[in-house]
Amino acid sequence: MVPGTSFPRKVMIHKLQFRLFLAFAIVILVAVGAVYFFVGQMAGNEVQRFGERNEQARFSRVEFELYSYYRDHNGWEGIQSYVAQWGNLYGNRIIVTDNSGTVVADSDERLLGEFYTAQVPGRRLSSPTEENPVGFLYINLAPGSVPPPQPGNFPKPPGDFPSPLSLFDSINHFLLLGVLLSIGIALLLTFFLSNRISAPVKALALAATRLEKGDLAQRVQFKDKGEIGELAEAFNSMAGELERSDKVQRNMIADIAHELRTPLANIKGYLEAISDGVIKPDSDTIGSLNEEAALLSRLVSDLQELSLAESGALKFDRRVQDVADVIRQAVAIEQTKAAAKGISLAASLPQVLPPANIDSQRISQVLRNLLENAITHTESGGDITVSASRQDNLIAVSVADTGEGIPAEDIPHLFERFYRADKSRTRVTGGSGLGLKIAKSLVEAHGGTINVASETGKGSCFTFTIPITN
Repeated sequence: MVPGTSFPRKVMIHKLQFRLFLAFAIVILVAVGAVYFFVGQMAGNEVQRFGERNEQARFSRVEFELYSYYRDHNGWEGIQSYVAQWGNLYGNRIIVTDNSGTVVADSDERLLGEFYTAQVPGRRLSSPTEENPVGFLYINLAPGSVPPPQPGNFPKPPGDFPSPLSLFDSINHFLLLGVLLSIGIALLLTFFLSNRISAPVKALALAATRLEKGDLAQRVQFKDKGEIGELAEAFNSMAGELERSDKVQRNMIADIAHELRTPLANIKGYLEAISDGVIKPDSDTIGSLNEEAALLSRLVSDLQELSLAESGALKFDRRVQDVADVIRQAVAIEQTKAAAKGISLAASLPQVLPPANIDSQRISQVLRNLLENAITHTESGGDITVSASRQDNLIAVSVADTGEGIPAEDIPHLFERFYRADKSRTRVTGGSGLGLKIAKSLVEAHGGTINVASETGKGSCFTFTIPITN
């Protein structure tokens, strides 16, 4: 590990959390700002329409009161005091003329008795059934008067009731406070959520750093069912596979060193004994040396073949073959060994088996390994039977014996390197401990499986499958 490799990861995590926080914050600000803008616009428009309707209702009321006054008093005498009060009350300049245009009332008292020329027509003071009006009403239209009501510039109504302008200002004030409060709460939640989202990534980065330093027991405990959970599961699976591979590698190195040590020590012992004159280099001694060298050579060859098979580098010469012929040849090769031990070895095959695309030499090697294993663990007078049958798209080949059987606790480990169910057997009688492992690798390379069923004292049955030719 290069010193300081964990620093960029910390920077990355902090940057990720900052980017999440920034992204959430921008989204929140845009959303809240848009809501504030549109709500403010709509509220302003509604307040404006309310003010306009209020003004219209108010002026309609003044119009009605003026017309009623004229009818009740049969003229405009004394109307000035009322108009002045209404002007002060509503905050508007009000001018009333008779039907000839002469001002009979002015809330500012500046145009009384004068002829009034308005820029726009005034309001007719009449009933719906009358053709001629009794006068005209002008509001905020005389020269020098205050301007007519504009949006956002509404007159103050009487009493303590708020004007539309103050109402709009209050709405904006509370809306702004709500927006600021919402932004504050949202930013706090954003910080919490961004930290929660980045926490698993931090845990993964920390575990990866420790894994890089050699701590293969690192796991991430995160039970989320989303993508982060899947990432955590994938990391844990990877870490578990690395730990298992490291353990297998360490065990393999230890096993190889152990297995090679014995024949080498024996050869060295014989040579030292010959050198010291303890034993003579006769034919028996040379024969023992040859046996140890042959065992050493076979062990190295088996290890090399197993390594090639597990790495996928082992070459296969696959052809469409009659599996029955391969079985008969393997049985014939091992027949002599079985007969020498007093064991009956036979093949029980159907008349027709479908062909399979196999490397006949490798499948024969699998059969011979299984047969040699069966012969080793079967006493004199026992039986070994090789059978085959079709199972859907597979051919199942079984090697059954009546030997000593395998304890249940040993069955899960049979296909491991250097494993011997009978610990008392030597390497000469028990083999290198790689035969079943090699057989398993060769069968799986053909796309099949291998398993064993056994009962102590009643024998064992090894079965492997190979796909048939489509």
